[in-house]
Amino acid sequence: MYSWLILTSLLKIVAMIFVVILPMVSYAVYAERRVSALIQDRLGPNRVGPAGLLQPIADAAKFLLKEDFTPANVNTFYYWLAPCLAMVPAITTIAVVPFGSTLFGVPMVIADINVGILYVFAISSLGVYGIVLAGWASNSKYPFLGGIRSSSQMLSYELSLGLAVIPIFLAVGNLRLTNVVRYQIEHGWMIAPFIGDWTNFGKWLLAIPMMVSFFVFTVAVFAETNRLPFDLPEAEQELAGGYHTEYSSMKFALFFLGEYAAMITGSAIIVTLFFGGWHFPGIPDGSHGWFFGLINIAVFFAKVAGLLFFFMWVRWTLPRFRYDQLMRLGWLFFFEIALANIFVVAGILALTPP
Repeated sequence: MYSWLILTSLLKIVAMIFVVILPMVSYAVYAERRVSALIQDRLGPNRVGPAGLLQPIADAAKFLLKEDFTPANVNTFYYWLAPCLAMVPAITTIAVVPFGSTLFGVPMVIADINVGILYVFAISSLGVYGIVLAGWASNSKYPFLGGIRSSSQMLSYELSLGLAVIPIFLAVGNLRLTNVVRYQIEHGWMIAPFIGDWTNFGKWLLAIPMMVSFFVFTVAVFAETNRLPFDLPEAEQELAGGYHTEYSSMKFALFFLGEYAAMITGSAIIVTLFFGGWHFPGIPDGSHGWFFGLINIAVFFAKVAGLLFFFMWVRWTLPRFRYDQLMRLGWLFFFEIALANIFVVAGILALTPP
């Protein structure tokens, strides 16, 4: 029994990292260059392979073959440690996210723990240490300013991030992410109650505060992943390159991989919490056969891809906030909105029948 559990867990880890996440990260960079080219009326990558589809392979080869230069005045140990700390938390967080129903009777989640969302917050918050260490260990003013910005930005928006999900778990009554998906299958998606329970008036009332939670959570994920309009830690016009100014070669690539892996993980968590996870109306789960199990996985990653496109679209259409605007938005608006939303949801749940 235990050997079968260990074997399936190892297979899911290998498949998730090497078959799904790393290729998605590589081709998310390609997709971003294509989307930005489309928005700016350019061509984008179109030389390496058909439609430029081999560009990520060429980029990887370039990063691996470039000179790995380490400046003389850096704190070497932490300078080398920082890129790893930026990459590992983003990949580790995906372990508790259910990316499908079942396949050949095996649940499509690496670790189905009963405190899933707490694990997500605990591990994802470690990503800031990589950025702060990179800024400090580089012993240069621009990376140092980028590290300071990232730490204060993370503190500002992690509060909103945590408060925004409390209404979901008040409704579900459980912190396990697989139970959140199961609840949405039975009662309707969090932001689309018509996909499920049409008759319960309380669920329709909950749709409004759930939309507020979705908005606050999504904006906070933008800030947590340092994406425009919240990319102040690496603002090129102000900080040359921010916390990774002094990095080159594969260490620089690890920061990029960490950012895109965090974006994929954030999108996966949004899909799980608000868009019904792997569920799609009319499609049964994997207990009806392996074919439906594969469809469930495909549905989940299609939703993730849609959110990734939204991330890219926002980056290339909105201007960057000033730093004082960023702090003001986090502390004076999102924190209060998320806190008030908890009381609204608690009131609706108390006054409406289950």
